[in-house]
Amino acid sequence: MKVAVLTDTEAAAGYRLAGMAVFEAADPEAARTRLAELVQRSDFALVAVDSALVPDPYQAVKREMRGRDLPVLLSIAPLKAAIAGGGEDAGAYIRKLIIETMGYEIKL
Repeated sequence: MKVAVLTDTEAAAGYRLAGMAVFEAADPEAARTRLAELVQRSDFALVAVDSALVPDPYQAVKREMRGRDLPVLLSIAPLKAAIAGGGEDAGAYIRKLIIETMGYEIKL
């Protein structure tokens, strides 16, 4: 099982450099559509969603998530805002979020 990130075009390159499977969306409507598609797939255990595009990912795809345990949906701050003051790279930021959300580290 893999980790996916749904983000805007500007932040996508940073997540790709961190080794993530990245899906881009230009606006919130496109992001909701893409998120629904990702939920239907069976190869992602975790989908991190840029909160600037979809503030509450679970509510956006509640119907698609019925009867499913996976993927876990994680709302993340826009990359620019998240690392602006901390000096973290995208990979470190995602690792920290996963540990805080799931309670353990997933090797990326």
